[in-house]
Amino acid sequence: MNRKLPDWLKPPAPRARHLRELGRELAEMGLHTVCQSARCPNIGDCFARRTATFMIMGDICTRDCRFCAVSHGRPGPLDPGEPARVAQAARRLGLRYVVVTSVTRDDLPDGGAQHFALTIAAIRDFQPGARVEVLVPDFRGDEAALGVVLSAAPEVFGHNVETVPRLYPAARPQADYRRSLRVLARAREQSPQTITKSGFMVGLGETRSEVFALLAELREAEVQIVTIGQYLAPSNEHLPVAEYVPPEVFAEYESRAREMGFAQVFAGPLVRSSYHAEEVAAGLNPQPGRGITHVAEDDPAP
Repeated sequence: MNRKLPDWLKPPAPRARHLRELGRELAEMGLHTVCQSARCPNIGDCFARRTATFMIMGDICTRDCRFCAVSHGRPGPLDPGEPARVAQAARRLGLRYVVVTSVTRDDLPDGGAQHFALTIAAIRDFQPGARVEVLVPDFRGDEAALGVVLSAAPEVFGHNVETVPRLYPAARPQADYRRSLRVLARAREQSPQTITKSGFMVGLGETRSEVFALLAELREAEVQIVTIGQYLAPSNEHLPVAEYVPPEVFAEYESRAREMGFAQVFAGPLVRSSYHAEEVAAGLNPQPGRGITHVAEDDPAP
């Protein structure tokens, strides 16, 4: 049974007008967002700033991760008009930093890599000068598919490890921790100029030593940006929350990660991998719901 939320995990109540207005615009354009599909607690903040993380290739995932609110099952065919609609939405919203993620599409030969590349290219055409961050699935470890995405030259390449390896059988039974690490390491090797990013949740039953070991392995893979947030169960059918990690522990994780050499760390109870992505990539320290602060001068920026 999930516990009562502590005060530090209660985001400001979203304004219905913001949710309604941007939600309607996105629906009119036939687009999905991870903000809506994954029931992100920060949706009110992001929609109020008229920003969102686009989720391409439909809203049905071929995998059934026990922590995720996105629907799973048999997805439909790819929509060839979707890349252009994402780009048009980015222009309509005036986005100078566009974040694109997807469901996992194990049913596709390339896992949807070409669709990612087409979406990046469309954004370049419709919104020149915009920076693009992608958050991709593991493509089942296919390095050719990885190369297709990287050849489209996103500024930031993200792939989340989600949790410590011991918890993969319970949380991500169709994924593989070592494969995810290889995806991140190969991305760095294939495209050294691209910033690499990963994120994971705490509160699933991991130990601090496991978190430190995970951070160390992400650094070995030369990941430059890491995000750490609290797991929140989307429903009673999902994995229960084992612990609500207090803010001081997130501060400890952030401090240790910086000591390890990550260029940027964003850690906190309400942090999600795409939350304030533009500020994080720019080397700023966002404060959930309260704007941003500059990092200290001796903190490296990616």
